[in-house]
Amino acid sequence: MRIIHILNHIQEIGNGIVNVAVDLACLQAKSGDDVAVISAGGEYEKLLHQFGVKHYAIDQSRQPIKMMKAAIAYREIVREFQPDIVHAHMMTGVVLASSLRWGNRYNLVATVHNEFQRSSILMGLADRVIAVSKAVKNSMVKRGIPERKLRVVRNGTLDSPRTRQISDYQPLNLQHPAIATVAGMYQRKGIAELIAAFEEVAKNFPAAHLYLVGNGPDKEIFESQAQATSVSNQIHFEGFQSEPQGYLLACDIFVLASHRDPCPLVLSEAREAGAAIVATEVDGIPEALDYGKAGMLVPAQDSQKLAEALTKLLTNADTLQEWKQRSQDNLEWLNVARVHQETLAVYEELWLADRILNGRGNPAITES
Repeated sequence: MRIIHILNHIQEIGNGIVNVAVDLACLQAKSGDDVAVISAGGEYEKLLHQFGVKHYAIDQSRQPIKMMKAAIAYREIVREFQPDIVHAHMMTGVVLASSLRWGNRYNLVATVHNEFQRSSILMGLADRVIAVSKAVKNSMVKRGIPERKLRVVRNGTLDSPRTRQISDYQPLNLQHPAIATVAGMYQRKGIAELIAAFEEVAKNFPAAHLYLVGNGPDKEIFESQAQATSVSNQIHFEGFQSEPQGYLLACDIFVLASHRDPCPLVLSEAREAGAAIVATEVDGIPEALDYGKAGMLVPAQDSQKLAEALTKLLTNADTLQEWKQRSQDNLEWLNVARVHQETLAVYEELWLADRILNGRGNPAITES
């Protein structure tokens, strides 16, 4: 099969959408498919090259002149590569691939990650829409995407070509008890609630430290909030880390306090590292934690409930150890090989239908 993935960039900045696309492209090429990626480029170009994935550079910035140039370049790439499948991972890509499909015989697949964004409805332009959790699928149905188009392929990162084996990483020398998060510094990631909860927890555990790993546009807001607390010297902003496994292996508790999160990749990494996990009960987070079996679930935007869960774990060493063990149970389904196989099944569903009906690339046929 000939497959093109299209997304805005392939920078190594902790973007989950990019990471999923890169994993898929590498595994598909490894299994013998002809694979290409269209993007503005980034650090992952080297990894793609190692796996035999061709990269085409297109700037898809939403400016009229650049979009016209992108459209011309895209048509030329498709003419040269002759894909069976074009897989779009971001809104600009699905609009480009859908609007320029005339005369080209490919099926269009789109993966919905951040379905809470208004523009995600445009992913419905594809013949098949992959939702990264059941929660995302249900949300897209409510927003008008036909259920017949939707397929669920949950995220998983274990054995990713982007990372080493977990045994190859060493835990960092953190101050304990150590609470950590790995997340973009955005309001929707619940960093404000985590800081507030930590200040409450530190009253009973004065030796505790909080490690915030990640960058983002709201970082200065959170730094100001932390500075205003009575425990500012125990809150550490670590910035973006390309290999956060050292924090995951070293921390006592991993927290993901998101307000919205479709199916966060970091939870599979935290589970593999054996951290006790506390996370909010929103979107795809419960699914990623086996509905509370692999991590404690708390309400979103509730710093008090979050503080209570952290206190419960820190108060009893046996309870903490139990949740560390539970996070590592049932890890098999979080492997990237499963994501690859389930995605391939979506492709083949379209591809084989075209072969049988002799109507390759006809949306009216592939939408059935």
